[in-house]
Amino acid sequence: MRCPTVNQVAGGAVLPGRSWIRQVLRIASAATLLSILLPGAIPAGLVSQDQPNVSLKPREKRSSSLRPNIRLDVKMILVPITVLDPTDKPVDNLRPDVFRVFEDDVEQRIVSLSKEEGPVSVGFIFDTSSSMKNRMDRSVAAIQQFLQSNMPGDEYFLMSFADRPSMLTGFTTNPNDILRELAELQPLGWTALHDAICLGLQRMKSAKNSRRALFVLTDGGDNNSRYSESEVKNMVVESDVRMYSVGLFERPRLLEKLAALTGGQALWAHSLKDLPDSIERISREFRNQYMIGYSSNNPQNDGKYRKVKVELIGGLEKVLHLFWRRGYFAPPE
Repeated sequence: MRCPTVNQVAGGAVLPGRSWIRQVLRIASAATLLSILLPGAIPAGLVSQDQPNVSLKPREKRSSSLRPNIRLDVKMILVPITVLDPTDKPVDNLRPDVFRVFEDDVEQRIVSLSKEEGPVSVGFIFDTSSSMKNRMDRSVAAIQQFLQSNMPGDEYFLMSFADRPSMLTGFTTNPNDILRELAELQPLGWTALHDAICLGLQRMKSAKNSRRALFVLTDGGDNNSRYSESEVKNMVVESDVRMYSVGLFERPRLLEKLAALTGGQALWAHSLKDLPDSIERISREFRNQYMIGYSSNNPQNDGKYRKVKVELIGGLEKVLHLFWRRGYFAPPE
């Protein structure tokens, strides 16, 4: 017996055979293609209105974004600078003509010098490893001391780290949010310092203020991170974040390198009694900085790293100490 040309279904209804359906689909597809290639060739009523609207236009070229190191103004490169006297007190009455700026060993023309003002964004990176067991109270008090210099518009976040970093708060303008979380911390575990710094740099990308810093409080070196020291350094160099830190009982050698690269400070508290003075010094220096602007004579937008060097002249270099960000990435093409 030959197969029927229609398929019988329950209830007596019939459906077309497969070959007939395939023929209808071919006709519909051809009509749709022809309507696209030759607009108006087929009446609108013959083309299914359920077909998706396809818009073809050239992909927009992504705009080149500046890497967020030293802030690049339209015509100037802006470098934050701290100047200290022999007693480690900030010096705030200097003129532009006492500075010299070099980019890749070529002297540049200074076009502005101003006091850096405005609100700050600070991330606290707090060590809660087991070695901090008898040091927590003084360390928490140190953060509380720093927060006493809070100004309108300032924002903070808090991260702890032991075996791994933990983000305890997002950015907040209320210092009490930080203090409440600090009061709950318990020391336990190893020291994932590198990972904590990297996570802190990532979080700082969402900061609202242009003045940004990470403040690390720790009593030892890293012993439990996935990130290497060189990876941490690369991330710090590519950021627009200054690094400040206090090492308890142990000299923070990596943190010293990061501070030097970014124009920050790394201090060594030999005992817990030294901690308040260290915090006071960091808070004072962070709030008293210059912003020096210069016009680079290198017009190339090659995305390469450019070293910056700042000097004092007129004998001031013998008595004053300078801290500045050591370089920036030029914008890419």
